[in-house]
Amino acid sequence: MNRFTSTLPGLVSALVLATTATADVVPVPESVRPERIEGATPRNVVFILSDDHRYDAMSFMGHPFAKTPHMDAMAKNGAHLKNAFVTTSLCSPSRASILTGLYTFRHRVIDNQRLVPEGTLFFPQYLQQAGYTTGFIGKWHMGHASDEPRPGFDYWFSFRGQGNYYPPNDRYTLNDNGKRVPQDGYITRHLTEKAVEFLEQQADSDRPFFLYLSHKAVHGPFTPEPKYRDTLADEPFELPPSSERHTNNLGNRPRWLLDQRNSWHGMDFPLHSGESVEALYKSYCEALRSVDDSIGAVMEQLKKMGIHDDTLVIYMGDNGYMFGEYGLIDKRVAYETSSRVPMLMQCPAIIEGETVVDEVVANIDIAPTVMQAMGLKKPPHMDGQSFLPLAQGRSVPWRDYFLYVYYWEQNYPQTPTHFSLRGDRFKYTTYYGLWDTDELFDIQADPMEQKNLIHEPKYAKTAKEMQDRLYTMMEELGGMQIPLNPPRGRQQNKRLRDRGGVEAADFPEAFIVDEPLRKELK
Repeated sequence: MNRFTSTLPGLVSALVLATTATADVVPVPESVRPERIEGATPRNVVFILSDDHRYDAMSFMGHPFAKTPHMDAMAKNGAHLKNAFVTTSLCSPSRASILTGLYTFRHRVIDNQRLVPEGTLFFPQYLQQAGYTTGFIGKWHMGHASDEPRPGFDYWFSFRGQGNYYPPNDRYTLNDNGKRVPQDGYITRHLTEKAVEFLEQQADSDRPFFLYLSHKAVHGPFTPEPKYRDTLADEPFELPPSSERHTNNLGNRPRWLLDQRNSWHGMDFPLHSGESVEALYKSYCEALRSVDDSIGAVMEQLKKMGIHDDTLVIYMGDNGYMFGEYGLIDKRVAYETSSRVPMLMQCPAIIEGETVVDEVVANIDIAPTVMQAMGLKKPPHMDGQSFLPLAQGRSVPWRDYFLYVYYWEQNYPQTPTHFSLRGDRFKYTTYYGLWDTDELFDIQADPMEQKNLIHEPKYAKTAKEMQDRLYTMMEELGGMQIPLNPPRGRQQNKRLRDRGGVEAADFPEAFIVDEPLRKELK
């Protein structure tokens, strides 16, 4: 039977964390050399990732219609990291940050269209070199055209690009450890069966294992499993208050935001369809039920193997999602409902039930956390840090500010390049290359980010300090050069005429003056 435990004092004594990034960025090495933590015994780890799961769509969070009993059980039996974020709210960049422990501008996977650059190191390569068994099952996505096995994994089961909830034709296949095999029905269920199969193969092994289960769900088009389809149709629904249409710009909101309401990613023209936000949201939560079932199946298999209490299980979403917030759907933007994600972790042997972690953790922290749990030191080139001590209630130095970046895509030209800095109280976001307003929010007093404080004199000092800190961090981390890719893919740039599609939004009121600012030029 495969049983591994951690020697915690050795882990904690070896852990070194910093509150901010150091000025000297360590380059990614050319080779993989895992270093063991002295006195530590590796623990088995299962990491489960879903797609587009927003942070509050879990029933224990008080969501009005999401039903997630297995996620609820993880929060009850383990830790809820309630302030978890991604460095870029987009599938491939977020997944690359998970696998590398690096900010987006360092791993340079800035969109969904391309392969990971040559020379990129994934943290499972360190696990593999250390002699552990590694498995990847599900959506890889970094490189649409290929589902070939990637470095660092002994076991591989994947598909090209976004994949499909159901096989689109009789010729459609997936990659099962280098062999072409048909998809067996609904993808969430199929991936779960493969995950259980991988776990069963570890039952008689003496090697620690790491399983990465990466779901397609709940990415659109939202397609619930038949047993859950229309089960939420009669649940009451209300649009978020922030979905209210602005007939002027007295609130000093960005013009691009007001214009995006009528676009591919806007609630008035969602994905260029006539669908309602309500219908989309309910189908999304119905599809989420199968992801929750998947968590339950993995937990049940760990119990059968007798390793449930000693195995670290981490669940998170790859980015958030909006359903009417700010007049938008989808993600990409720095607002909380886009950049914030669910994150749960369970390991009864070392984590007390009903633990709540307040500190801001991120996708760049997954690699260091898994490596620490498996008895390996974090490689010095990684930007993230292990949050395992936080889940154990330990006081360790932690970040004061979190950095978010998004780079403009020609495919979706509505959303500009922007850089954002989130502290405990304030969030500052600058939109690069636009004649538009930046934003400053007091996220404690205004968690839905509805009152832009950037033009209020009493917050001028705060805005300047946040701006300076943002660019200092970018410079320290090597993010002052904007990565560029040549255009690829279709441009979704249409607007719907009868919903104000002809006119552009008003300039922010703070930009408008009634008299010349200079009486004469000298």
